[in-house]
Amino acid sequence: MTITDETAAPVTEAARGTVGTAREVVAIVLEHHGRIALLRRSRAVHHDRGLWHCVTGYLDPGTAPRQQALLELYEETGLTRADIVLEPCGPLVLPDRGGDRWLVHAFKASTSRRRLRMNEEHDAYRWAKPAKVRRFSNRVEWLDAVLGATLHGVREDRAYLGGSSMTRTGDPAAHASMSSTASR
Repeated sequence: MTITDETAAPVTEAARGTVGTAREVVAIVLEHHGRIALLRRSRAVHHDRGLWHCVTGYLDPGTAPRQQALLELYEETGLTRADIVLEPCGPLVLPDRGGDRWLVHAFKASTSRRRLRMNEEHDAYRWAKPAKVRRFSNRVEWLDAVLGATLHGVREDRAYLGGSSMTRTGDPAAHASMSSTASR
């Protein structure tokens, strides 16, 4: 997906209908003491190899986004429901390079556990301050939009966003009111 702050659009019932379930995904930004986890995609996956990512996964038919997010967190990091506080940050509709639209159910998960257990989808992870994420030039293009939707309240998020006016879907004032310092 090619996703930027400018391409994020509010989710409406009409947009939800045009996206379809086949293109619904969850994206989870994992936070630990003001830092976010970036996971590097491994050679075992078919796309985004070597690029820095957040936790992601396709939304399985009949599965609620929150349940899918919990499953993806466990599969990709080893974290259980007891290890995290999961906060929905609203869905985003984001286009990919081919012009197809994806419904991205974004979440922020906070944890007190620093060590993660990677599965075959990733070969490394780093805890980074949100203001330093842009230094990871080999990150997936859509990561900035997901971080922008999830970073409210994480230390240094304003520095990461650079004063961006991007808003979370369903909460137009979310980023305007920030008061603190961010598959298969």
